[in-house]
Amino acid sequence: MAGTHRHNTRHDPERTVRPHARSRREHGERNSPHATPEKRKSAIESPKSRTRESPVRREEREGRESREKGASRRNPERSSEHRRRSPEKRRRQDPTSYTSSERSSNPLSLDSLAKLDAYNEKHSRQPQEGEGLLARKEKDRGLERRQLERVASGRIVKDKSKHRRHTEHERGKRRVISGPLAEEGYVRKRGGYVAEDNGKKRFGRRFWLLVVSVVLLLVILIPVGVYVSKKNSGNQDSSGGAPSNDGPDPVNENLKSVNENDIPAPAKNTHLDPFTWYDTTDFNVTYTDETVGGLSVMGLNSAWDDGTQANEYVPALNKKWAYGTMPIRGVNIGGWLSIEPFITPSLFKSYKPNQGIVDEYTLTRELGPLKAAKTLEKHYSRFVREDDFKQIQAAGFDHVRIAYGYWAVTTYNGDPYVPKISWRYLLRAIEYCRKYGLRVNLDLHALPGSQNGWNHSGRQGAIGWLNGTDGDTNAQRSLDIHTQLSTFFAQPRYKNVIAMYGLANEPKMIALPTSVVLDWETKAAAIVRKSGMQQYLVVGDGFLGLSKWKGQLSDVQNVMLDVHQYTIFNKNQINFPHQKKIQYACQGWTEQMKQSNSVATGFGPTICGEWSQADTDCAVFLNNVNTGSRWEGTLPTSDPTTSVTTPHCPPDSGTCSCEKANADPGTYSDEYKQWLMMYAEAQITSFETGWGWFYWTWVTESAPQWSWKAGLAAGILPKKTWQRDFNCTADVPDFADLPESY
Repeated sequence: MAGTHRHNTRHDPERTVRPHARSRREHGERNSPHATPEKRKSAIESPKSRTRESPVRREEREGRESREKGASRRNPERSSEHRRRSPEKRRRQDPTSYTSSERSSNPLSLDSLAKLDAYNEKHSRQPQEGEGLLARKEKDRGLERRQLERVASGRIVKDKSKHRRHTEHERGKRRVISGPLAEEGYVRKRGGYVAEDNGKKRFGRRFWLLVVSVVLLLVILIPVGVYVSKKNSGNQDSSGGAPSNDGPDPVNENLKSVNENDIPAPAKNTHLDPFTWYDTTDFNVTYTDETVGGLSVMGLNSAWDDGTQANEYVPALNKKWAYGTMPIRGVNIGGWLSIEPFITPSLFKSYKPNQGIVDEYTLTRELGPLKAAKTLEKHYSRFVREDDFKQIQAAGFDHVRIAYGYWAVTTYNGDPYVPKISWRYLLRAIEYCRKYGLRVNLDLHALPGSQNGWNHSGRQGAIGWLNGTDGDTNAQRSLDIHTQLSTFFAQPRYKNVIAMYGLANEPKMIALPTSVVLDWETKAAAIVRKSGMQQYLVVGDGFLGLSKWKGQLSDVQNVMLDVHQYTIFNKNQINFPHQKKIQYACQGWTEQMKQSNSVATGFGPTICGEWSQADTDCAVFLNNVNTGSRWEGTLPTSDPTTSVTTPHCPPDSGTCSCEKANADPGTYSDEYKQWLMMYAEAQITSFETGWGWFYWTWVTESAPQWSWKAGLAAGILPKKTWQRDFNCTADVPDFADLPESY
């Protein structure tokens, strides 16, 4: 309150005024340098003023009036404007103007009169100086217009030195501020003029030139950026073809047809509650608790149609396929419902090596149940969509091998995996295959305990399936899972669309007792048959070699042997020169397939369930997360039979580098593209001497030589699966002009 009282006392207009206030005001009005002649005259004619005026003051007044009349004649507009200004504004702008309460009533000394006369003399010259500044400003505007024309026409670079000299000259001329700018209280700053009293800025020519230059630069760069972005997007698509995990969420319009209150309380916020699903596209969202084999049918529509053909060369789903006569031409959908780091490295790249996030087990454990469910369902929804199956059909495929993990069915104590959500997406994928006439090979890619200890089995490390402390437990769990799966897929709706049923992907039989694995497979086959499934069963060769399978599982009917052929994972084959790799596919693999495909010389029905046109093992995370490659010799392991610490690219090829191997296909030379196409055609020819093949895989994020979708876009794979220019009957070129280093 004390402060308020002081403030009111100082500014109260009703406060007591000291004597002689009127005389001080009159003196200020007639002697102020901003007073008009009329006011001065009025003040002079005042009797009280006239009687007190001294001869010195009268002489000074007459001289001042004479000068002001001359200034008024030179610049009448300036004078009229000056007259129109309010006393408050004049007092605020003129530092020599004082309020009545601050002036002295004492007569001015001769020295003060001289200073006042000098001030008035300077003030009377300001209109002329203001006119000079206005002329310079008009000249500056002309220079700005010419400068803008140079920027727009591209001539600014040529005139840069001239412009710099001119700018320095102008800067020197404009250092002294006078005329209207000085009167209004502006001072020169870098880039413009700034009013001292309120901080407002008038930007100079250099500032506006900078603004125009930035705008023009943006006009050029924004379209270029958009083009580059689109080009990079296209390159990413050709490098892997994976849809981005960014973008709008599904609309889920079909939820409007159901009432959330119809979901029973026990089912709310579970995998059976459609209002918790990230994506409800093409799902039946009407709640049901119906199960078959203990597996939910929630999401399935009640009607289906098996009358579709994949293409004109194959029968519709409801017609019989002549296996053994008609080759299977299929593609895998890997890294989707069973995560594989090299297919989706984006799920793993954000982690540091010391965190040990290397597979789906450690990934989901790190994320925790809620975040893992959210992350993986978003991946399920976006990584593979209906359009992918449409494109698969358009590419000429007739079969699809879908890899999935056991956690689609159930999980066990200690499992961090996301349970049952992938089951719904598996069922929807089968329906998409049905829609496009594609027959399905169900591939159980990951079993409890891990059947091979590799990251694509769910958990990298020790084999805990048929091996170790929990080996028998996990063996039984796997059989129980097949009981549920085979019971479910024995339903009539799957009779035509599911053609093959895999028991276990890549059991590592070089590390497990062969007899134990064969015994388990015999039991699993019996379970499937007992459930009512009559489709072909698929067993892996276990890396034993096709010749070792003659006579095995002879008591099991309708079973295929699945071999996976790659040169890049064999340190004795990865260093084959380009010509030899094609020759090996045409001769070595062809001979193996022919021998195995006959029960007289081998197992019988044999397919190649995985292959690619990859020339190296350089793809990111292909050999495990944060590990090197055989190609560069940076793959040390604890096993001396698999450890590779010296480069294994072809001999005499120079430096072994993965840089070009991981390059975008758009940068490939014509010779390399020709080789990649011929290498793929040679493998197709070889595998069709058996019962057919499945390419690994349809889509990846960044590994183009592992993605049929990317290879098709890049022109390094056949436009249709049945089209080829090379079928191993012609000589293989030596590709002498093609470097062997990539």
